[in-house]
Amino acid sequence: MFKRILLKLSGESLMGKKQYGIDDERLQQYAEQVQAIAQAGVQVAIVIGGGNIFRGLSGSQRGFDRVKGDQMGMLATCINSLALASALEALGQPVRVLTSVCMEPIGNHYNSDKAKRLLNKGTVVIIAGGTGNPYFTTDTASALRAIEIGADVMLKGTRVDGIYTADPEKDPTATKFDTITYDEILQRNLRVMDLTATVLCKENKMPIYVFDMDTLGNLQKVMAGEKIGTMVTP
Repeated sequence: MFKRILLKLSGESLMGKKQYGIDDERLQQYAEQVQAIAQAGVQVAIVIGGGNIFRGLSGSQRGFDRVKGDQMGMLATCINSLALASALEALGQPVRVLTSVCMEPIGNHYNSDKAKRLLNKGTVVIIAGGTGNPYFTTDTASALRAIEIGADVMLKGTRVDGIYTADPEKDPTATKFDTITYDEILQRNLRVMDLTATVLCKENKMPIYVFDMDTLGNLQKVMAGEKIGTMVTP
């Protein structure tokens, strides 16, 4: 269905059944699903959040300097990226971590040409460190990287199976959209992503598919064209 994707994974989802950190079982499940589509010929770039370790915005609310808090969050995404890369390597999947700020030997410094060359070779590319700047979320980083590498779609893997009229975990009357436009998301003030990421995708006509990544096999279903989530179109 798609040749090249940017997969945005939630740091919180990596916690699995834990209250903090990385759940080994969830990490393995993610790695196996990514390997399966990579072996099928899909070019996969990944951006992972860091909320299972540290979130800059919540840190600033507890008294942290916002810039330093966001930098701590960037480092948290690097930890998650290295963990996923290690799990993929253990499966025999070629993978490379690229970082938005210089962190050799943790990862090579990111640029879009390097990322595209690796993707063309069948290497999974994990892009860590957010945008490299404070005040920007990993949602915005995902949107930016998807546009830069020329992805066909940005896949946003969450614990919810799509976009609803309201938070389905809080409102039992919420109904799910099969498709929705960026304009409607903005008009309804739906918190699919932060506003910067939403507008960036809208202006660059980058489609987003929101789906439940925590259910084993769902990533393969999305790539097979099964309508299990919500497609956001320009």
